[in-house]
Parts: sequence; structure tokens; C-alpha cells
Amino acid sequence: MAHDTIIAALKAKFAELVTTEFRDNFRVVVAPARLFDVLQSLKDEHGFNMLFELTAADYLKYPKATDRFGVVYGLLNMATGVRIFVKTWLNEPDLTLPSAFPLWKGADWLEREVYDMYGILFDGHPDLRRILMPEAFTSFPLRKDYPLRGRGERHNFAVITRAES
Repeated sequence: MAHDTIIAALKAKFAELVTTEFRDNFRVVVAPARLFDVLQSLKDEHGFNMLFELTAADYLKYPKATDRFGVVYGLLNMATGVRIFVKTWLNEPDLTLPSAFPLWKGADWLEREVYDMYGILFDGHPDLRRILMPEAFTSFPLRKDYPLRGRGERHNFAVITRAES
């Protein structure tokens, strides 16, 4: 199934979608409230059976940005090789999205990483906890308002040596 056919079917089902193409990458931009429905449609009706990427970006102080966080899902139809990207936007104080874990089990660690680095929550995730930073870490280091040299956290965490573990 070609990109044009998929995009047309999505627009017929979800009229509010915005679609773009850039350098052979097809993107669908959707509101957070409709995100899970669009992802489920792409999986169930269009064969996108692999979530190969889930990441976020902080657009704080970007000249033309109207939203703070963008979350991007990269999907692949393994039978045809067709790829599509689904993007949604979030702003504080509501940084919650539905978890993609019920659709693709591979979303598990990807959602945990986005949570750990940006503070974006995934409602319905079975084990949403830090994956890269210590549990006691209270900040989100990939946010643009996080200081480049940190806030002195490195000196406050206990280091476990091999002899102690």
C-alpha cells in the first residue's frame, strides 16, 4: 500500500490530521486526544506492525514553535517496507499521552526513556519508571531549561562499588 493511499484513508477517518512529506518521510500530526486511535488504525488497518522509534524533542525558545514538546513515533510495515512518522505536541502542565505499549510491546523501554529524559507520562504503561537516571533524580536532563552543567546532582548520589553489590 502506497503512502498516498494510507494518507487518504487516514484523512477520511480522522479529518483533523495534518500530513506532511519531507525528504521521502511521511508525517502525520495528530492531537494527543486522538493519538492512540491513529496509532491503532495504522497498526490494525494498514499493517504497521513495528514501532521502530519513539522519541521526543523540546522546542523551548524555537523561533516559530507554538508548542513545547513534540513526541514522534516511527512506524514500519515490515511486509512492504513502508515507513510513517506520527507526531503529537504537548505543553505543560499536561504532559500525558496514552501508552503505545498495548499496541507494540517494544514501546516499553522507549516510553520509559522519554519519561526519564523529558518528564512526559504515558498513561497505561505497565512499569513507567526511570530507566537511565537514578530513581532519586528529580529533573529531566534533556529539557532545554535544564542547566548544561546540571544542578549539582552528581555529588548527591551514592555510588555503589562492586564490593558493596
